[in-house]
Amino acid sequence: MEKWASEELRQADLGDARRNKRLIRIVEDLAAQPSASIPQACGNVAATTAAYDFWNSPYFEADDIRNAHIKSTVSRIKEHETVLMIQDTTNIDLTKHPATRGIGYLDHRKSLGLKVHTAFAASTNGVPLGIINQQVWTRDIEDLGIAKKRRQRQIQEKESQRWLDGLERTQEFVPTETTVVTMGDSEADIFDLFRKQRPRNSHLLIRGTHNRKVNHTAKYLHQAIRATSVGGTLLVEVKRNPEAAARTAKLIIKYATFEVDVPRHHIARSQLKPVKLQVILAEEKNPPVGVSPISWLLLTTLEIKNFSAAIRCVKWYTYRWLIERYHYALKSGCQIEELQLETAKRINMALATYSIVAWRLLWLTYEARHNPDISCETVLEIFEWQSLCVHFTKNPIPPQKPPTLREAVRMIATLGGFLGRKSDGEPGVKTIWRGLRRLHDIAATWKLARLTH
Repeated sequence: MEKWASEELRQADLGDARRNKRLIRIVEDLAAQPSASIPQACGNVAATTAAYDFWNSPYFEADDIRNAHIKSTVSRIKEHETVLMIQDTTNIDLTKHPATRGIGYLDHRKSLGLKVHTAFAASTNGVPLGIINQQVWTRDIEDLGIAKKRRQRQIQEKESQRWLDGLERTQEFVPTETTVVTMGDSEADIFDLFRKQRPRNSHLLIRGTHNRKVNHTAKYLHQAIRATSVGGTLLVEVKRNPEAAARTAKLIIKYATFEVDVPRHHIARSQLKPVKLQVILAEEKNPPVGVSPISWLLLTTLEIKNFSAAIRCVKWYTYRWLIERYHYALKSGCQIEELQLETAKRINMALATYSIVAWRLLWLTYEARHNPDISCETVLEIFEWQSLCVHFTKNPIPPQKPPTLREAVRMIATLGGFLGRKSDGEPGVKTIWRGLRRLHDIAATWKLARLTH
């Protein structure tokens, strides 16, 4: 875990080689102990002071930090024919730190913090590749409660513009030989997003919510797609959550092509034309008692000629929740909301740094699932995997051959409280970040003991 940051941030350009090295050191320290406080992760007063000074530097911006990671993300994207670009918005809630200067209101006047919108790349089998864009802004408290109607505002004046900006940045970075599918939840059901010009390699896959007018005898989208004949069924695994156990759901799939009319309230309605979209409805008809049925209305610019193409889109959409796990890793794993920094700018600098750490945590979690048999040496230094094995085998002599990535990650997760029961499935982000902190201490002790003998 110590050396990956050097490779990930090799293209960092903060205007000075010393700053680039400092960024790498901070990311290494934070990744080794993602849930620790800054002083605990940095290890000593000098390193802690250097981290705080780094985030307060006037010589570079938070996006300069992100750009180093984005360049590495693009390199990973180039290895794939198709990538999923998942966009979503979250809050960095700093209500507990009202003295922080430059923050704004969130959901109401008494909640304070930053708004963050991320474009997050993943492979078509769900391995996180990194961020491509991250927009951070504050809402001015003076704008709260203004009577100006949202529907009467230009798209550029609305927060929904972030989806279009994220798409533009995606198209700017993703090479033309790679097909990119931008995904979003119902917040992204924006007519201006669908009508925006895109290059041939750029497509949309958005969860619909509005009952838009379409060219069908049923007149409106929700009724029109339900009037379409069934294309087939699909079994999907619904993951366990605090409210419900894991289960298998049988989805009935319908799909059709419609021309979606311009919304009647659109400020430029007379100048616009309908857009052609493929529509997929995935609905669960007989869920278990007391369970809300799955119902996904998906709008896409991808060509849907047959049932196989339709279920491919449904499967891809199941990976949308990866960005929620990413934001969860940022807030619960890296504890970004607990930072007591003086200004919104410094919070943003720290956020940019922790964004790299959160991606690495998520990547490690899913890489172990999709490539379980590769050597753990791809992510762990020799003294790290050796100390890990010694800790679990109670044998002071480590094995000659390193464990597989899956074996190592399960051991790390066990350090973090993972029980490994059949019903538990593979370890998640939470137990892995807890385990990494313990591994850091175990490995440091092991390394010191080896050096003194």
